[in-house]
Parts: sequence; structure tokens; C-alpha cells
Amino acid sequence: MKDFFDTWKFKILVGIAVFLAAIMAYAGANGRLTAAPQEILSVAVAPFQRAAAAVSNGVSSLWEKYTNIDAILEENEKLTTENAELRGQMVDYDKLKAENEAYKALTNIQEQHPEMSYVSSFVIGRDPLDSFYGFTLDQGSLDGVEANDAITSDEGYLLGVVTEVDLTSCKVMTILHPSFNAAGVVSRTRDNGIITGSADYAAEGLCILSNLSRSTLTKANDQVITTGLGGVFPPDVLVGVVQELVPEASGKSTIAVIKPGADPRTVKHVFIITNY
Repeated sequence: MKDFFDTWKFKILVGIAVFLAAIMAYAGANGRLTAAPQEILSVAVAPFQRAAAAVSNGVSSLWEKYTNIDAILEENEKLTTENAELRGQMVDYDKLKAENEAYKALTNIQEQHPEMSYVSSFVIGRDPLDSFYGFTLDQGSLDGVEANDAITSDEGYLLGVVTEVDLTSCKVMTILHPSFNAAGVVSRTRDNGIITGSADYAAEGLCILSNLSRSTLTKANDQVITTGLGGVFPPDVLVGVVQELVPEASGKSTIAVIKPGADPRTVKHVFIITNY
């Protein structure tokens, strides 16, 4: 028995007894002796109650989020659809705005050439390997476009000719290409020649009027237009101005280097002459 009083178990029991006696004494002194057991129990279980409440609140919040996930996904899908529609409307608006600006310029062209029919078209592709800056347009045979239709800028300057046509698009050879040919004339001197491209000048965005006589009176800043000879291009379409005169290699004629009124290398919108 003596050994028991020396053990740690006995010491713990004594400590607990002293603690309880102190609690009972404090409660008796404050007239709360009957509530002491409840208060002791309340103190003991309070941490567990707080933990249980926290777990309960977390589970409740998680469940609420889970039950709302379908609504959130539906709202996100709706917003994604609305954003796509708005982007599509913006693209349509930008295209319509560009066409309206072009048609303002077309009004002036039609005053000079009321007999011509035009189709508005946007450049949708360029071949990076084409040294003469050919391009593809977004109008084709369904829109009345045919091969050999002339292409002009919004201001009415000649840019090239349609070479290939499918249902919804067409390809254009520019006036910078050596295979391009159109009968041209210097409006002031009435000197006739052939409007064509040249590998020597294409990179600068220039074309030439070849086969001018050696004694031509043409000079820089003279205006060059089409004659309509050959029936491919309408007459009196603006081309550009003479930048300089150089002798042809054989020395038998003169070449007028032309600065086009519109740059085929950078044009974004054009008009296709479908009838004249």
C-alpha cells in the first residue's frame, strides 16, 4: 500500500482531487455550487463544440457551392455565347464601315464613268513568294466576277486584272507584274504605249509605259490612263503619273516609269469592274 502512495498514479489522483476541491470552494463562495458540475462540463466540451461548429459550417458552405455549380456553369456558357456574338457583330461592323467609306469614293468614280458596274471586294490573301504582289479577293463567280475583269482602287486607279475565279473568291495579277499588259496613253501628249510591270521596278511599287517614241514630249508628272484598246480594260481609267523617262535597252524607244495612283503592295479594299 505504501508503494501505491509513492506512485505517479496516486499523485495524479491527488492533483485532480485538489483541483475539484478548489472548483467546489470557488463555486460555494459565489453561490453557484449547484451549477459547478455543469460549468465544469461546459468548459471541458467547449473546444469540441467549436470544432464541430467549424466542421458543420465548412460542410454547409461546400454543399452550397456544389449545389450552385450547375447554375455557374450555365451562366459561364451563356456569357461565352454572348461574347462570341458580340465579336461577330464587331467584325461585321468593321467591314460595313470600311465598305461605306469605299462607296463614298465610288460615288465620285461613277460620276466620271456611269456606264461601269462595280463589285466591292476586300483583299483576303497575299502570296509572300510573289515578287509582284498579287492578291486574292473575297468575291467570285457567284458575285458576277469573271476572268479579265479590271481591278481599281477606291479612288479609281488601275491596280490589276482578275486571272482566276472560283465561286467565292478570285486572284489578281497586279500592274507590277511583267505579264500584265494594258494599252495606255499619256493624257497630255497623247503618246501611246503598253502599261506593264518590270522586275527592275516592282519592289518600289512602280510600273512602266513601254514603247514610247524616242522623240516623245512626255515628261515627269504627266498623267497616264488606259485607252480601252483590246477590249479588256475600259478606256480612261486612271493609272498614275510619270516619274522619269529612261531609254529602252535597244535604244529604239523610251520607257516612262510610272508611279501608280494606288499602291498594289498595300491595298486592302478594291472595286472589280464587272461591266462597262
